[in-house]
Amino acid sequence: MSKCYHCGLPVPNNLNLQVTIENKPQPMCCIGCQAVAQAIVDADLQDFYKYRTTVNEPIPEVLQQHTVYDNPAIQKKFVRTESNNIKEAALILEGITCAACIWLNERHLRTLNGIVDVQINYSTHRARVRWDNSILKLSEILQAVTNIGYIAHPYDPARQQEVLERERKQQLRRIGIAGVLGMQIMMFSIALYAGDWYGMTTEFKALFQWVNLILTIPIIFYCAEPFFKTAWRDINHGQVGMDVPIALALSLAFIGSIHAIFYGGHVYFDSIVMFVFFLLTGRYFELRARQHGARAADNLVHLVPTMATRLREDGIEELVLVADLEVGDRLLIRPGENIPADGIVLEGKSKINESLLTGESYPITKNVTQKLVAGTVNIDSPLQMQVDKIGNDTVLSHILRLLERAQTEKPTITQLADRVASWFVLGVLLLAVGVAIYWWHVNPEIWLTTTFAVLVVTCPCALSLATPTAITAATSNLTQIGLLISKGHALESLAHVTHFVFDKTGTLTKGNLHLLTTHTLADLSETKCLQYAITLEQQSEHPIAQAFKSEVKPAKLEAKEVINHPGAGIQGKIDGEQYFIGTQAFIKEKTGLNIDSQLLRNLQQDGNTLVLLAKKSELSQLLGAFILGDEIRKGAKELIHSLKKQGKLVSLLSGDHATAVKRVATEVGIETLDANMTPANKLQKIKALQAEGAIVAMVGDGVNDAPVLAQAQVSIAMGSGTQVARTSADMILLTEQLPNLLLGINTARKTLKIVRQNIIWAIGYNLLALPAAAMGLIAPWMAAIGMSLSSLLVVANALRLTVDKR
Repeated sequence: MSKCYHCGLPVPNNLNLQVTIENKPQPMCCIGCQAVAQAIVDADLQDFYKYRTTVNEPIPEVLQQHTVYDNPAIQKKFVRTESNNIKEAALILEGITCAACIWLNERHLRTLNGIVDVQINYSTHRARVRWDNSILKLSEILQAVTNIGYIAHPYDPARQQEVLERERKQQLRRIGIAGVLGMQIMMFSIALYAGDWYGMTTEFKALFQWVNLILTIPIIFYCAEPFFKTAWRDINHGQVGMDVPIALALSLAFIGSIHAIFYGGHVYFDSIVMFVFFLLTGRYFELRARQHGARAADNLVHLVPTMATRLREDGIEELVLVADLEVGDRLLIRPGENIPADGIVLEGKSKINESLLTGESYPITKNVTQKLVAGTVNIDSPLQMQVDKIGNDTVLSHILRLLERAQTEKPTITQLADRVASWFVLGVLLLAVGVAIYWWHVNPEIWLTTTFAVLVVTCPCALSLATPTAITAATSNLTQIGLLISKGHALESLAHVTHFVFDKTGTLTKGNLHLLTTHTLADLSETKCLQYAITLEQQSEHPIAQAFKSEVKPAKLEAKEVINHPGAGIQGKIDGEQYFIGTQAFIKEKTGLNIDSQLLRNLQQDGNTLVLLAKKSELSQLLGAFILGDEIRKGAKELIHSLKKQGKLVSLLSGDHATAVKRVATEVGIETLDANMTPANKLQKIKALQAEGAIVAMVGDGVNDAPVLAQAQVSIAMGSGTQVARTSADMILLTEQLPNLLLGINTARKTLKIVRQNIIWAIGYNLLALPAAAMGLIAPWMAAIGMSLSSLLVVANALRLTVDKR
């Protein structure tokens, strides 16, 4: 029986697994050994097998480092587990330079068995990866990225900042050296140009050319090193990135200049240094611009502190890492400190600043039993809180995941741009070959200059930057005002919306319902009616349920077989009897009761919300009626007026009775309204509007209106912090400021406009610059400036979204 070449264990007779190591097939005992051995080979680490003393030695360090991330305890910090072994992780990729890098990484990872989805954001270099952990391990994903020449590691704000700072310093160092040496090269180049015009001795000309060569060597081998390394990596993996023509142009110019020193001709050292200097400068400003565009997300990441003060059972304070907190811990939050986890107030009363999280400018007072959200700031007084959510389960973590998803998901226009950019470079290389051949035969003196200009002047990067920079800037900007974008298509779709449909309770109204009157319609006291109502509503999160919970303490009653009918009511058994609470239509449907119309008119006459309580037995009976009041949300009237002024159609759909719906519609200025609507009725109404050609945006409760929100082209949920985790809406308005939705609409339209401007510029620039360079009309130094400025212009145009919030 043969032994496994990797681990030394016997290989089963009926198993034929092999890995080619040093050009020789070697037997493997299992799929795991085969995968690890293949990874070692792919990483060019075959020397591991040469120098190990026994076959049981550990795997190479690079693989061992990745294996650490398979530990569930470590994964808790950055991996979210979904159902059926599906996991999602946020990663940072190092070595990304262009759209081709994004395309290569996404394509490579999608070939792995077990990958569900992978999206990479070019602006932030962050990747969102979903995989089946029963098939594929995270370490294998990280290794797969390493195998193609990039570095992937879990997203960590501190490490990302460290990477960015290291990259920034390296770029500044390279720019400085290129600038200082470039000035010396330019002085000697001016002398050479003057010598061509006025005359110069051969000795001085040769001296100046040799000096320029010596000064150019550090620029080629140090300053331009990233371009050559990236180009070589791309070629090794059969990919043509934007650094390939750059490296080719620099190589041609450098070799051509050396040839000219020995055999006569023109040298291009000045063009080389200008190209490298401008390209490095352009990439430096692009890096800073990308950081600025994603600033809002980075601000959110840094809201959670590193340390927290935990109170032991004996009352002693201890300073612990936030990562070590557990559910149930009791914490002390001093004034000025950030809340480290989600929880509830146990002792104290203080104002909490939630501005960075929700966009609310005014602090909110928190009392005992009220919820605290991680990342918010305690202002006034000390608080003691109990932790109920930590790590990836906090509201802030959910917000960050939704924001990350919005920035990594690619709208159709982005996917098209990436596909075009990936083929564009190959087309440029073929064009450069054709140009070189043509000018070699027509005018050999300028063939190198012209070919160099063609390779340099192209800017596929501008095409790839056109959309992601704008979307990243827009989503970051809107997050600062409390409008969270959770789907990549949301901005593009919102810009085209023709019809806005609003829910009433909790959307146009505050949703802070309070009980005005209780009418008993049977032999029950008001207190008993309320106790039955709160027992049924105990597990609901609808604003109506919250109104009952705030009125009386629940009696020692237990509701069994509780069924929630979203938008209609709740049913359940109390003491063996079936009770129902909800709308008039719901009570009639479930109990068969015909409610007296005069009674209903009397109850509904003030336009407040009406909730009925009934019991179904041998003789169904209406037990009580509750009148609940609510206030119109501030800014609702102004929002509706602005939407109508922009030519948008506005409707109101509600499950409440007609009088209450009409009162709200009249106050905010909506003429088209429908009352007594079940969720199914609302869904049919949305479908009918879409059948007429309307592009619909639905604004409602992110939990109770889920089917209707899903049907609309754009769904906008009014999300209190606790609902963020469960809503599936495209956008979530975290703030109470309803007019901020108008800012979102205006930003969406401006984003689409900027994306179009960027794409038009990127295409137009290349269509004009390439033919001009091919005809010999553009000098290499002009090409270098044009290429760098093209990318910068696209980024700068996108950053206008972070400045103008109108």
